Amino acid sequence: MNFPPEIFPEFPELASGHVWLVGAGPGDPRLLTVMAIHALRSADTIVHDALVDPRILRLAREDAEIHFAGKRGGRPSPQQRDINELIIAEAKRGRRVLRLKGGDPFVFGRGGEEAYALVSAGIPFRVVPGITSGLAAPALAGIPATTRETNHAVILAAGHRADDATAARSWEALAATGQPIILYMALAQLPEITAACLRGGLAPGTPAAVISHASSEDERIVETCLA
Repeated sequence: MNFPPEIFPEFPELASGHVWLVGAGPGDPRLLTVMAIHALRSADTIVHDALVDPRILRLAREDAEIHFAGKRGGRPSPQQRDINELIIAEAKRGRRVLRLKGGDPFVFGRGGEEAYALVSAGIPFRVVPGITSGLAAPALAGIPATTRETNHAVILAAGHRADDATAARSWEALAATGQPIILYMALAQLPEITAACLRGGLAPGTPAAVISHASSEDERIVETCLA
C-alpha cells in the first residue's frame, strides 16, 4: 500500500528473518495504525490472535501464510511456548513474520514474553503499538479515562486470578487509591473483584460500566454502579 511521502516518513522494512509484534487495536479495522497496515502488506507469515477482526487479515498479501494462535478462556488453546516456537521457527526460515495481537502487544498481550523469547533466540524484532481496548472502549462509549476535575491517574488491571487471599488484598489496595480502575478479562471474577473493591473503601454507588465487543457491531454497554 502506498502512502504519500510528503505526509508519512519512509517506513522501516520488515526484513527477512525479522519479527514484528504488532497491535491490531480493539477490533474495528479503521482503528488500525498506518504502521500496522504497512506490516500486513509486507509480511510473509502472519500469526494472529483470536481477537483480531477477520477483515483486518484481508489486508495481508495473497501469498502470505496465516496461522491462527488464539487463546480463549476455558477452551483448548495454543500454549505460549508453542506460539514462541512458531514465530522463531518462521523467522529462522527467512520469513518476514508478523505477530498480530489484539489491542496493544505490551498491554496484557504477552508481547513482553514473546520479545524475551526472540531476544533469547537472537531474532531481530520491532514492536508496533496498537490502541489498547482498555482505553478505546470507554472513549468510544463517551467515558473519559481522566478529567482534570476527577482524577490524576487511571489503573489498568487484568481481572483474572482474583480468587485467592493475596489477589483480594491487591484489589482492596487498588480500590483504596480512589482512582478509576479499568479491568480487562474481568467477567469471570467480577463478584470477587467487586466485593474486594467494596472492602477497599469504594462506595456501593460508585459509577461503573461493563463494555463488551468494543468497537464492533456487537458492542454492548451496561451502565451501572459498583454494587
